[in-house]
Amino acid sequence: MTDAVKKLDVGTLVACCLAVAAAQLCITVPSPINGEIQSAFGASGSQVAWVTSAFILPTAILELNFGVVGDLFGRKRLLVLGGFVLATGELLNATSQNITMLWIGQALAGIGAAALFPSSLAVIAAATPEQKDRAKAVSTWALSISLASAVGPLSSGILATAADFRWAFVPPVVLGVVVGFACWALVTDSRAPEGRALDWPGQISIAVGLTALLWGIIEGGDRGWSSPSIVFALTLAAVALVGFVLAERRAASPMFNLELLRIPSFAAAAVVALTGMFGFIGTAYCVSIRLGAVMHLSALRAGLPFVILQLIPLLLAPVLSRMLTRVEARWLLMGGLLPMAAGQFWIAALPITTTSLAAFIGPVLLLGVGFICVVSSLTSAAVNAVPIEMTGMASGATSLVREFGQGLGPAVISTIAMSAASSALVGKLSGSDAGMEAAAGPLAVVNAGSDSARAAAQDALAHGMALGVVICGCASLLGALVTLLLVRKNTGRATAQAPVQPASA
Repeated sequence: MTDAVKKLDVGTLVACCLAVAAAQLCITVPSPINGEIQSAFGASGSQVAWVTSAFILPTAILELNFGVVGDLFGRKRLLVLGGFVLATGELLNATSQNITMLWIGQALAGIGAAALFPSSLAVIAAATPEQKDRAKAVSTWALSISLASAVGPLSSGILATAADFRWAFVPPVVLGVVVGFACWALVTDSRAPEGRALDWPGQISIAVGLTALLWGIIEGGDRGWSSPSIVFALTLAAVALVGFVLAERRAASPMFNLELLRIPSFAAAAVVALTGMFGFIGTAYCVSIRLGAVMHLSALRAGLPFVILQLIPLLLAPVLSRMLTRVEARWLLMGGLLPMAAGQFWIAALPITTTSLAAFIGPVLLLGVGFICVVSSLTSAAVNAVPIEMTGMASGATSLVREFGQGLGPAVISTIAMSAASSALVGKLSGSDAGMEAAAGPLAVVNAGSDSARAAAQDALAHGMALGVVICGCASLLGALVTLLLVRKNTGRATAQAPVQPASA
């Protein structure tokens, strides 16, 4: 048992780790079964991308205001409610009869996760005022995220292989209920209501902006970027996000204090959260599609690379908390982002016909090491960079950016990969195969076209998926560059005290 656990109420830490594990589990469950979902519902590439994005979008949109709700009314209540809402959404997923019902269930579960992510971290941060204690507790919290990411694809793959893919959503239902009761019974409540109020202009503008942006990106590949609906959506996103900045500048109690962005370490953590998680989940999407929908492996075999990827933290757990207190955040972040980039470029170089688990072990190990280092160190960098009274806001903002990065990953990479694949198929198909590609995309051809069309579609998808993963690797490199330039040792809290005032100021 770590020193952090001795100083922090054990029940509170256990319940908070269960809460964040439940939320993260729901993100990873669809990874091995994307192919099964595509086949069962005849979904296009963009429709499959929405399965993950429908969960992550409400999570990202609501996290900041849920941080305020926790400050006002108590974080314990929010954790309990979040667990039960998540379970309800996953129950809809487990009984879904079409892709639309699955999207609705994912969105409802995402609302529950929006309550769990920032509240669990804020409870831990509030209970550990000493930086070293907080670093150790946060490492345990981050380890829960990674372990849940390993359990998710494993349970999903086993259940979808043994029975119907909908059974993959049953464990999250059970875990959500357990979280609700555990948080009610074990969590020591905390709140910080002074000067805090719900920021409706900020909440509405950020919701409209992020929703319009994600919808425009996902649908742009299918509808065409010059389509009036896409142009309108992206314009609306830009206007709404500018409106969010203006609203936060004028608000007496903003959901996000823009002055936090003047702290280099906090700003860098936000950028890394966006680019790092964009690349990580974008890569996971490509791997799941190529193994499941393109190469038609079982859900269990398609999920094994993800299991190996997320089991890496078990090996790093004994040293991770010590690394967080002894190694500068800059070097830990770079030590995570650079291996992630190397693993992504390695995966991009693998032929699409490669289905051997052994071929994926090398790049997957690099991704696993990178993921846990990035998640642990960026969370510590963000929370430790701000005054203690603003840790709830900082954790909510970091979670928002991280989750939106995960939502952008499959959205952007799906659009790029499928557009590139469609372009590569131009002139290579004829008759009904060409009509199928025009109506439903290259994934439909690789599953139901003639033999020659399937071979052509497979080659085209290989090109598109490789391009997508290369872009993910470039995103990781961008995060490493930002880290090198902006993150500095021991400047966070000293800098925070001068320009940043509590939200009530």
